[in-house]
Amino acid sequence: MYVLPDYVLCLLSLKECNLKEMLKARKYIVKKHFEGVPKRDDFEIVEFVLPALKLGEVLVKTEWISVDPYLRARNAMYRLPFDQFSSQIGQVIESHHNKYPVGTKIVSHIGWCDYGIVDMNEEEPLRTYKLPDFEALPTSYGIGVLGRPGATAYFGLLDICKPKFGETVVVTGAAGAVGSLVGQIAKIQGCRVIGFTGSDKKVRILEDELGFDFAFNYKTVDISEVLKNAAPYGVDCYFDNVGGEISSVIIKEMNTFGRVACCGSISSYNDNPDKMSKASIVQPFIAGKQIQLEGFNVSRFADRWHEALPVIVNWIKTGQLKVKEHVTIGFDNVFGAFVGMLAGENVGKAVVRM
Repeated sequence: MYVLPDYVLCLLSLKECNLKEMLKARKYIVKKHFEGVPKRDDFEIVEFVLPALKLGEVLVKTEWISVDPYLRARNAMYRLPFDQFSSQIGQVIESHHNKYPVGTKIVSHIGWCDYGIVDMNEEEPLRTYKLPDFEALPTSYGIGVLGRPGATAYFGLLDICKPKFGETVVVTGAAGAVGSLVGQIAKIQGCRVIGFTGSDKKVRILEDELGFDFAFNYKTVDISEVLKNAAPYGVDCYFDNVGGEISSVIIKEMNTFGRVACCGSISSYNDNPDKMSKASIVQPFIAGKQIQLEGFNVSRFADRWHEALPVIVNWIKTGQLKVKEHVTIGFDNVFGAFVGMLAGENVGKAVVRM
């Protein structure tokens, strides 16, 4: 009887030969803190050999990578060099955790890499977890409408702004991953919705496809004047994704007891972090109109994500919520997708498919 040589048996049994210990992976390392708009030479793509898995760890092959404004905002907080973090979805190709066998899809925060090791002993809602069953909806939604951006829109609007039927809601960054969802959720709640975005094309998408009552290109209009016409009875809720002067103007037009959810400040992310960006003061309007202004991070709602997920899935499946994605293809194009998103090239969630 012919016996297969040992080297053939190795090839037939990756587990026995532990070949995955020798798997080479690539990742983006940040080697320079960003100054202004991020540059390609702020990063280095490095190839490295993945170590053997420890108990509780899984090895994933990346399928989708998320690029988001907060990656720019938090850049200066980390000591160089560091692996570029972000949400991503990967499929388990080797597992040392009995709850997550090969084939399981994992959402994690291991960032811009083509393969990576995830410690599932540190499972955490909205950060490291098994991808839920989306009832045949696209996998990429797990880092978009059915992930952190969706949770941000849902809880930021409903728990902080608390819109009431018939009220007027204003959203900035309205065509982005979060803003495009906020406006639609506000419409579901029976509100009048006004969005500000950065191009005439996006204006048409917001009004014609996503159901906003009004949308405006903030670069070409007088913010105060268009609000007087589009919101003749004032603004009740403001979901702020951008900060800056536009936010000062919108807050000035708000009603007594208005509510503001401060989600982001993308207008200032490329500014010098050592200098304070300037905008008109809003304290007289906040105090005089008793406006409630609250900043938030979606992580505070992580333990309640299970409440929102089935609701959002139902909205999508019933056609009440339309999902927009801007898809870039290829590991080598992650940086381009990132700076494109910061420049406003995307409508909806910017993602990279591997």
